[in-house]
Amino acid sequence: MTGARVARVRGVRVGWSCMAPDVSVIVVTWNARDHVDPCLQAVLAAGGAGVEAELVVVDNASTDDTARHVRDTFPTVRVVETGRNGGMAAGNNAGMLAADPASRAFLLLNSDAYLHDGAIATMLERLDDEPAGTVAAVVPALENEDGSPQRSVRGFPTLWRYATELLYLRRLAPRSRAFNAFYGGGLDLSRPQRIDWATGACLLVPRDAVDAVGLMDEAYFMYGEEVDWLRRMAQAGRGVCWEPRATATHLGGGSARSDWGSLYQRQLANHVRYMARCESPRAARRLRRLLVWSMRLRAATWHVAATLVPGSGRSVRRDRARAFAQGARTVAAIDPAAVDPPVVPEWPATGALQR
Repeated sequence: MTGARVARVRGVRVGWSCMAPDVSVIVVTWNARDHVDPCLQAVLAAGGAGVEAELVVVDNASTDDTARHVRDTFPTVRVVETGRNGGMAAGNNAGMLAADPASRAFLLLNSDAYLHDGAIATMLERLDDEPAGTVAAVVPALENEDGSPQRSVRGFPTLWRYATELLYLRRLAPRSRAFNAFYGGGLDLSRPQRIDWATGACLLVPRDAVDAVGLMDEAYFMYGEEVDWLRRMAQAGRGVCWEPRATATHLGGGSARSDWGSLYQRQLANHVRYMARCESPRAARRLRRLLVWSMRLRAATWHVAATLVPGSGRSVRRDRARAFAQGARTVAAIDPAAVDPPVVPEWPATGALQR
């Protein structure tokens, strides 16, 4: 592409270039001006020699001038403005649709996740080592800001696995596959392996996996879109590759911190939506009952703590009590037999997805 502005840092090319990129790095932002810079700087400093990458920021109608700030601060980064806040799924979909059609993979990266040196190259190497047509995603090991391991590995949800989480049964045997498969119990995460899925803070997804199953379901908005997507890929014979040699720091929360309460309600609703779609309405009704009673118990516990325990955290405990009480009402109002239909935009290689 004539006249393209391209920055090369440690062998990583960012922007549109005349060479087909190995990977399109997609960062979705919403009111992320206060934390997006380290994310983009880390992408510019990540990877390894010979890795061709483009960096696309998709802004979901931020009100804090995130899009303008990125353009001014990172002139080689391509910015796509969606004009609406359609959630993480819609933002990632827009990024994949806008990416260079010649790139062979997408790196979906949260705006509060910071790649470590060599992460992109290591994940691409792992992708190349796997049999063609068998990979849903390659995921790195995530760390908290203090360097401690972050729990990102998950097992596909089942009613029992939800119960181990909601009823705190996993704490009885956190390393047990039987009691903690939801959080990867029983797995040796020091070695590369196949896993069910991982949280979507950093996913390297080969283009042919999207060709096989289509884009993300935007009905999830946020929380649940990645497990639904990766489960569809699993049903198509593709697996998620855990690659602990690649690492990234994930702060967690990011843009969601300013809207935690309403997003938590969406998350609870998405649990029921997922179970209704991927299991059955009957299983979703059972999960709904479990969620309602779990939320009520948590609300009562936090209310008692706010009443009886003195200290500066009392207002926080009251907020938690209200959020859990509202969560019980949110879930109770859902009809598992009438959840929202999938919203999956057309992908060029597959057309409209048939669910």
